[in-house]
Amino acid sequence: MKQLILVRHAKSSWDAPLRDYDRPLTSKGIQDAHLVSSHIGSQMPKTFLVWSSAAKRASETAMIFAQNISFPFDSIIFKEELYTFDERKLEQIIKSCPDDYEHLIVFGHNEAITNFVNKFGNTFIDNVSTSGFVNIIFDQTSWKYIDKGVTKKVVFPRDLKLV
Repeated sequence: MKQLILVRHAKSSWDAPLRDYDRPLTSKGIQDAHLVSSHIGSQMPKTFLVWSSAAKRASETAMIFAQNISFPFDSIIFKEELYTFDERKLEQIIKSCPDDYEHLIVFGHNEAITNFVNKFGNTFIDNVSTSGFVNIIFDQTSWKYIDKGVTKKVVFPRDLKLV
């Protein structure tokens, strides 16, 4: 069995004249990333591999999650190729995960994340929001062969603000 957790980067700023890749998080994005990561901490597997897009907004989100879930910053593997908006590319990257890891957490970008969870999960999600967390369980023993999985948990900041 394989467990995949996908996290869309937190809300980022369009204010400064920066390349898309270099956009930082907004204060709302920082708050939302703390809110979601604090909420899901107890539901995290004991051991996991963490990959993040190397784009500033995704890497900052991964660092906030690391802080709140207590995994070392230096355990995050930043991958240039995760700076993608294409679910086929995201699928290719996830399927390249070594099989000795049962649990993979990926910090990335939309449209890739929303399209991926709708292709591989069993719950339709119109849009994975910024700071959105989606946990999918696969019955396969190899990442290379993951197919339709079961969407176990979906957490968006707006859901936590109603509580």
